[in-house]
Order: sequence, then C-alpha cells, then structure tokens
Amino acid sequence: MTTPLLQVQGLSKHFPVGGRGLLGKPRAWLEAVSEVSFNLERGQSLGLVGESGCGKSTTARTIIGLHPSTAGSVKLDGAELTGLSRKAWLPHRRRMQMIFQDPYGSLDPRQTVASILAEPLAIHGLAKPRERKLRALALLDAVGLNPRHVNRYPHEFSGGQRQRIGIARALALEPDILICDEPVSALDVSIQAQIINLLKDLQDRFELAYLFIAHDLAVVRHLCDEVCVMYLGRIVERASRTDLFEAPQHPYTRALLSAVPLADPELEAQRRRIVLEGDVPSPTNPPTGCAFHPRCADRERVPGGKCSSERPKLEPREGERVNACHLERAANEAS
Repeated sequence: MTTPLLQVQGLSKHFPVGGRGLLGKPRAWLEAVSEVSFNLERGQSLGLVGESGCGKSTTARTIIGLHPSTAGSVKLDGAELTGLSRKAWLPHRRRMQMIFQDPYGSLDPRQTVASILAEPLAIHGLAKPRERKLRALALLDAVGLNPRHVNRYPHEFSGGQRQRIGIARALALEPDILICDEPVSALDVSIQAQIINLLKDLQDRFELAYLFIAHDLAVVRHLCDEVCVMYLGRIVERASRTDLFEAPQHPYTRALLSAVPLADPELEAQRRRIVLEGDVPSPTNPPTGCAFHPRCADRERVPGGKCSSERPKLEPREGERVNACHLERAANEAS
C-alpha cells in the first residue's frame, strides 16, 4: 500500500480563554478541534463541511502550521510536521498552499500582482527576478486573467478576479496540495461557478489534491470525492460523495442535506425538512456524551440514555464510511 499524501491523526487544537488564573494557568479552554483524523490521497478532493464555527478553518490552519497543534499528528508523504520549527517547516510549506476565504483581505493592497505572485518564489529562493516575472505572467494566464494586467494593484480587480490572483499565488510554488478555505463563499453566485470550474480544471491539469472547506453542500458535491462532516470540532461522519449524499447516516448529516434545495419542485414539495432544535453549544462548555444529542430528534431511540452520557466513537460502518452515532451502532448490533 502506498503512503497517503496527507495523513491527519487525532489532531486537536484548543485555545485558552477567560484570562489567567493562579500560577498563570488558563481559566478555560475552547476546544476548537478535537481528535480529527483523515487521509488525503494524491489527486483526491476531500470536503470538510459543517455549520459556521464547527472548526473547519481551524483544522485547515492547524494542518498547514498557521496554528500550533495541541495534540495529534500531521504527516506529509510520511514526514511528521507537528512540532517543527519555522525553518524546518519551510520546505514542506512549498508542497501545501492555501487559498483564503476573503479575496479582499488576503492580498496586500500595496503590492502589484507581479509582486504578489513573485513573493513566494523569492521567499523560497526560487528563480531569478526576470524568471519570477515570467512565472507571474504564466500564472495569470493559467487562472484566466490577462497577463498584461500584471502591474495592476488588487483594488483594480473585481472580487472574482482577486480570488483568481489568490489561486495563482497558491500555485506559484507548484504544490501537491491546495487547502481551499471557503474560496467561493464571499463571491457572487454567478462568479462562484466560474471559480469552481477553474479549480476543477487546475486539479486535472496539475494533478492537485484539494482539502476543500465549505458550508455549501452543492459545491462540495460537485468538486469532492470524499466528504467529512464536522460538528463542534469533531468529525461525525466520513464517506464517499455518493454514499454521503444518497444515504447519509448521521442525524446531523441528514439535517444538513435536508436544508439543500432541490431543483425539482415536485421532489422539493414531497421531502421532509429536518429543523434542528436550539443553537450550536459553546465549545468552551460542550455537552456530555454526544455533542449533538441536545439537538438530535433520534436521541430517544437509543436505549440507556447513552447519547447524553457516552461519547460515540468514530467507527467503520457499511462500505468504507465511518460515523460517530450510538443509533447506528445499536442498529448494527440488533441486525
């Protein structure tokens, strides 16, 4: 068996909150990400979905080293990344690049496009200045922008064009993995489709692997091969795109999919919408047992009150999917 390109095992990231107490210890911890595990293969697209605040972006930033991890392991081609110094991280960072959500805030307004695209090459000591300029022209052409605009500033471009510049910057170092942090959520709907199609074309052209973070499940269904569903910092279900969208198993996944409108009016009128109770709990004080149980309509079907007292493990189910649900486990044991 070949080693996965990216291996994430038991990754956790907790932030101190509420100030400091005696002996300088934090008064409380915000559990933004807890025990997240998955593999990403070469050329594969893995979607990370869930409500806002569930830990998707923190997971991405911890994987790429923008946040130090609290626990767990991140391996790139078998090489351990957690705990590396900034200098030791540098060669690995060439292979993992990030596309940020905000196309306005992620570009330096004082730099020209040429400077923005040449900067990664300069940091890594690649190519001479003239070669960097030629590389910038080629990158603009690759993302569908006019190379003649290479000396313009970010404010001279639209939001969709700025995101194309952000994609070009991420491609400058010829990475193996692009981490896409909701790259289309800040764009007009008409522009979103263009960017998604661009990402798909670039993946085929450069054999890229994508870790794609989104809350728009229609986008994930179009782009991703496998999907991880997160709730309150944990993965609650992981399955192939087909399995997840055609037969979701976790109650939270079913609720998310029920909120996606269908193009067929007759089917839309027939299906039952699942409306979740209450709000997402605070990650500083998560519920006992299953974090989803206060909002789950199926909790009464699990014998012994396990949903409120015992945290379900992320376990293999039928096929290659895994999920963390006491109801699914009870159903499997009964059969």
